[in-house]
Amino acid sequence: MLDGFSFWEIFTRTIVTFAILLFLARIMGKKQIGQLTFFNYVTGITIGSIAAELVAHDDTHYLNATTALILWAILTLLVSYVTTKSSKVKELLDDKPSIVIKDGKILEKELKSNRIPVTDLTMLLRLQGVFSVKDVHFAVLETNGELSIFKKVAQQPATKQDVKAPVAEPKYMPSTLIADGIIIQKNLLGLNLTEEWLIKEIKKSGVNSVDQVFYAQIESNGSVYIDLKDTNL
Repeated sequence: MLDGFSFWEIFTRTIVTFAILLFLARIMGKKQIGQLTFFNYVTGITIGSIAAELVAHDDTHYLNATTALILWAILTLLVSYVTTKSSKVKELLDDKPSIVIKDGKILEKELKSNRIPVTDLTMLLRLQGVFSVKDVHFAVLETNGELSIFKKVAQQPATKQDVKAPVAEPKYMPSTLIADGIIIQKNLLGLNLTEEWLIKEIKKSGVNSVDQVFYAQIESNGSVYIDLKDTNL
Protein backbone atom coordinates (compact mmCIF):
# COMPACT_ATOMS: atom_id res chain seq x y z
CA MET A 1 0.00 0.00 0.00
CA LEU A 2 1.29 3.47 -0.90
CA ASP A 3 2.19 5.80 1.95
CA GLY A 4 0.84 9.36 2.00
CA PHE A 5 3.93 10.89 0.44
CA SER A 6 4.01 8.45 -2.51
CA PHE A 7 0.29 8.88 -3.17
CA TRP A 8 0.46 12.66 -3.29
CA GLU A 9 3.63 12.57 -5.36
CA ILE A 10 1.97 10.33 -7.97
CA PHE A 11 -1.20 12.44 -7.82
CA THR A 12 0.78 15.65 -8.42
CA ARG A 13 2.88 14.10 -11.20
CA THR A 14 -0.24 12.83 -12.97
CA ILE A 15 -2.05 16.18 -12.84
CA VAL A 16 0.98 18.19 -13.95
CA THR A 17 1.92 15.73 -16.72
CA PHE A 18 -1.66 15.69 -17.97
CA ALA A 19 -1.65 19.50 -18.12
CA ILE A 20 1.66 19.51 -20.02
CA LEU A 21 0.39 16.93 -22.54
CA LEU A 22 -2.82 18.90 -23.03
CA PHE A 23 -0.82 22.06 -23.68
CA LEU A 24 1.60 20.32 -26.07
CA ALA A 25 -1.25 18.67 -27.97
CA ARG A 26 -2.84 22.09 -28.39
CA ILE A 27 0.25 23.84 -29.77
CA MET A 28 1.22 20.88 -31.98
CA GLY A 29 -2.09 21.18 -33.81
CA LYS A 30 -4.27 18.57 -35.52
CA LYS A 31 -1.62 16.87 -37.59
CA GLN A 32 -0.95 14.14 -35.04
CA ILE A 33 -4.54 12.92 -35.38
CA GLY A 34 -5.57 13.99 -38.85
CA GLN A 35 -2.43 13.02 -40.80
CA LEU A 36 -0.84 10.14 -38.94
CA THR A 37 2.29 9.39 -40.98
CA PHE A 38 4.93 7.00 -39.66
CA PHE A 39 6.95 9.91 -38.25
CA ASN A 40 3.86 11.27 -36.47
CA TYR A 41 3.12 7.80 -35.11
CA VAL A 42 6.64 7.40 -33.69
CA THR A 43 6.48 10.91 -32.22
CA GLY A 44 3.16 10.23 -30.51
CA ILE A 45 4.39 6.92 -29.06
CA THR A 46 7.60 8.53 -27.77
CA ILE A 47 5.85 11.47 -26.10
CA GLY A 48 3.36 9.06 -24.53
CA SER A 49 6.19 6.85 -23.25
CA ILE A 50 7.99 9.80 -21.67
CA ALA A 51 4.75 10.92 -20.02
CA ALA A 52 4.12 7.41 -18.68
CA GLU A 53 7.66 7.30 -17.29
CA LEU A 54 7.02 10.59 -15.50
CA VAL A 55 3.91 9.29 -13.77
CA ALA A 56 4.70 5.65 -13.07
CA HIS A 57 8.30 5.72 -11.85
CA ASP A 58 9.23 7.46 -8.62
CA ASP A 59 12.94 7.19 -9.38
CA THR A 60 12.59 9.24 -12.58
CA HIS A 61 13.90 12.77 -12.09
CA TYR A 62 10.82 14.87 -12.78
CA LEU A 63 12.57 17.99 -14.10
CA ASN A 64 14.79 16.00 -16.48
CA ALA A 65 11.88 13.98 -17.86
CA THR A 66 9.69 17.09 -18.24
CA THR A 67 12.51 18.82 -20.11
CA ALA A 68 12.83 15.80 -22.43
CA LEU A 69 9.07 15.85 -23.04
CA ILE A 70 9.06 19.54 -23.96
CA LEU A 71 12.22 19.26 -26.09
CA TRP A 72 10.72 16.34 -28.04
CA ALA A 73 7.61 18.41 -28.74
CA ILE A 74 9.74 21.38 -29.85
CA LEU A 75 11.79 19.15 -32.18
CA THR A 76 8.56 17.76 -33.64
CA LEU A 77 7.27 21.28 -34.28
CA LEU A 78 10.60 22.24 -35.85
CA VAL A 79 10.55 19.22 -38.17
CA SER A 80 6.92 19.94 -39.11
CA TYR A 81 7.87 23.52 -39.99
CA VAL A 82 10.85 22.41 -42.09
CA THR A 83 8.75 19.84 -43.98
CA THR A 84 6.26 22.57 -44.96
CA LYS A 85 9.13 24.53 -46.50
CA SER A 86 11.12 21.69 -48.09
CA SER A 87 9.54 18.92 -50.15
CA LYS A 88 12.84 17.00 -50.05
CA VAL A 89 12.87 16.90 -46.24
CA LYS A 90 9.20 15.90 -46.19
CA GLU A 91 9.89 13.11 -48.67
CA LEU A 92 12.86 11.96 -46.57
CA LEU A 93 10.77 11.74 -43.38
CA ASP A 94 7.35 10.73 -44.69
CA ASP A 95 8.25 9.16 -48.04
CA LYS A 96 5.98 10.14 -50.93
CA PRO A 97 2.63 8.99 -52.32
CA SER A 98 2.85 6.02 -54.68
CA ILE A 99 0.59 5.18 -57.62
CA VAL A 100 -0.26 1.50 -57.13
CA ILE A 101 -2.99 1.14 -59.78
CA LYS A 102 -3.05 2.83 -63.18
CA ASP A 103 -5.73 2.32 -65.83
CA GLY A 104 -7.05 -0.78 -64.07
CA LYS A 105 -3.58 -2.36 -63.84
CA ILE A 106 -1.86 -3.11 -60.52
CA LEU A 107 1.71 -1.79 -60.50
CA GLU A 108 3.54 -4.69 -58.88
CA LYS A 109 6.84 -2.81 -58.55
CA GLU A 110 5.20 -0.09 -56.45
CA LEU A 111 3.46 -2.66 -54.26
CA LYS A 112 6.77 -4.42 -53.59
CA SER A 113 8.65 -1.19 -52.86
CA ASN A 114 5.96 -0.25 -50.31
CA ARG A 115 5.80 -3.83 -48.95
CA ILE A 116 2.03 -4.01 -49.50
CA PRO A 117 0.59 -7.50 -50.22
CA VAL A 118 -2.02 -7.56 -52.97
CA THR A 119 -4.54 -8.88 -50.42
CA ASP A 120 -4.07 -5.68 -48.38
CA LEU A 121 -4.53 -3.60 -51.53
CA THR A 122 -7.82 -5.29 -52.38
CA MET A 123 -8.96 -4.79 -48.77
CA LEU A 124 -8.22 -1.05 -49.02
CA LEU A 125 -10.18 -0.95 -52.28
CA ARG A 126 -13.18 -2.66 -50.68
CA LEU A 127 -13.10 -0.17 -47.80
CA GLN A 128 -13.56 2.52 -50.47
CA GLY A 129 -16.47 0.61 -52.01
CA VAL A 130 -14.45 -0.68 -54.98
CA PHE A 131 -14.64 -4.41 -55.65
CA SER A 132 -12.97 -4.57 -59.07
CA VAL A 133 -9.48 -3.31 -59.91
CA LYS A 134 -10.53 -2.68 -63.51
CA ASP A 135 -12.90 0.07 -62.29
CA VAL A 136 -9.96 2.14 -61.00
CA HIS A 137 -8.29 4.76 -63.17
CA PHE A 138 -5.71 5.71 -60.52
CA ALA A 139 -5.12 4.50 -56.95
CA VAL A 140 -2.59 6.35 -54.81
CA LEU A 141 -1.10 4.97 -51.59
CA GLU A 142 -0.73 8.02 -49.37
CA THR A 143 2.07 8.55 -46.84
CA ASN A 144 -0.31 7.83 -43.95
CA GLY A 145 -1.18 4.40 -45.39
CA GLU A 146 -4.59 5.35 -46.76
CA LEU A 147 -5.61 4.66 -50.35
CA SER A 148 -6.98 7.46 -52.54
CA ILE A 149 -8.99 6.27 -55.54
CA PHE A 150 -9.90 8.00 -58.78
CA LYS A 151 -12.43 5.78 -60.51
CA LYS A 152 -12.84 5.48 -64.23
CA VAL A 153 -15.37 7.96 -65.54
CA ALA A 154 -17.88 5.27 -66.49
CA GLN A 155 -17.85 3.96 -62.90
CA GLN A 156 -18.16 7.27 -61.09
CA PRO A 157 -21.40 8.27 -59.36
CA ALA A 158 -23.83 10.52 -61.18
CA THR A 159 -24.05 7.79 -63.75
CA LYS A 160 -23.40 9.17 -67.15
CA GLN A 161 -24.10 5.68 -68.45
CA ASP A 162 -27.61 5.81 -67.00
CA VAL A 163 -28.46 8.95 -68.98
CA LYS A 164 -26.64 7.70 -72.08
CA ALA A 165 -24.27 10.66 -71.96
CA PRO A 166 -21.00 10.41 -73.90
CA VAL A 167 -18.15 9.14 -71.75
CA ALA A 168 -14.79 10.88 -72.13
CA GLU A 169 -11.70 9.59 -70.38
CA PRO A 170 -9.87 12.22 -68.29
CA LYS A 171 -6.94 14.02 -69.87
CA TYR A 172 -4.99 14.32 -66.63
CA MET A 173 -4.83 12.89 -63.16
CA PRO A 174 -5.73 15.79 -60.81
CA SER A 175 -2.39 16.89 -59.36
CA THR A 176 -0.93 19.72 -57.31
CA LEU A 177 0.96 22.23 -59.47
CA ILE A 178 1.62 24.99 -56.92
CA ALA A 179 1.83 24.70 -53.13
CA ASP A 180 2.38 27.80 -50.98
CA GLY A 181 3.73 29.79 -53.93
CA ILE A 182 6.16 27.07 -55.04
CA ILE A 183 5.79 25.28 -58.39
CA ILE A 184 5.91 21.49 -58.05
CA GLN A 185 8.26 20.79 -60.94
CA LYS A 186 8.12 16.98 -60.71
CA ASN A 187 4.33 17.02 -61.13
CA LEU A 188 4.60 19.27 -64.18
CA LEU A 189 7.21 16.94 -65.63
CA GLY A 190 5.07 13.87 -64.95
CA LEU A 191 2.14 15.49 -66.78
CA ASN A 192 4.33 16.61 -69.71
CA LEU A 193 3.55 20.25 -68.93
CA THR A 194 5.89 23.22 -68.70
CA GLU A 195 6.33 26.09 -66.28
CA GLU A 196 5.60 28.52 -69.12
CA TRP A 197 2.23 26.82 -69.72
CA LEU A 198 1.37 27.04 -66.02
CA ILE A 199 2.23 30.74 -65.81
CA LYS A 200 0.01 31.43 -68.83
CA GLU A 201 -2.85 29.54 -67.18
CA ILE A 202 -2.67 31.48 -63.92
CA LYS A 203 -2.43 34.77 -65.83
CA LYS A 204 -5.69 33.86 -67.59
CA SER A 205 -7.27 33.99 -64.12
CA GLY A 206 -5.90 37.48 -63.50
CA VAL A 207 -3.00 36.35 -61.32
CA ASN A 208 0.27 38.11 -62.12
CA SER A 209 2.71 36.05 -60.06
CA VAL A 210 3.11 32.49 -58.79
CA ASP A 211 3.93 34.02 -55.39
CA GLN A 212 0.27 35.09 -55.09
CA VAL A 213 -0.95 31.49 -55.38
CA PHE A 214 -1.41 29.41 -52.24
CA TYR A 215 -2.58 26.29 -54.09
CA ALA A 216 -3.13 25.33 -57.72
CA GLN A 217 -4.29 22.00 -59.11
CA ILE A 218 -4.84 20.69 -62.61
CA GLU A 219 -8.25 19.09 -63.06
CA SER A 220 -8.97 15.97 -65.09
CA ASN A 221 -10.26 18.06 -68.02
CA GLY A 222 -7.10 20.19 -68.17
CA SER A 223 -8.45 23.27 -66.39
CA VAL A 224 -6.50 24.73 -63.47
CA TYR A 225 -8.05 25.41 -60.06
CA ILE A 226 -6.38 28.34 -58.27
CA ASP A 227 -6.63 29.37 -54.61
CA LEU A 228 -4.90 32.67 -53.82
CA LYS A 229 -2.99 33.45 -50.64
CA ASP A 230 -4.88 35.24 -47.89
CA THR A 231 -3.15 38.61 -47.62
CA ASN A 232 -4.82 39.29 -44.26
CA LEU A 233 -2.88 36.54 -42.47
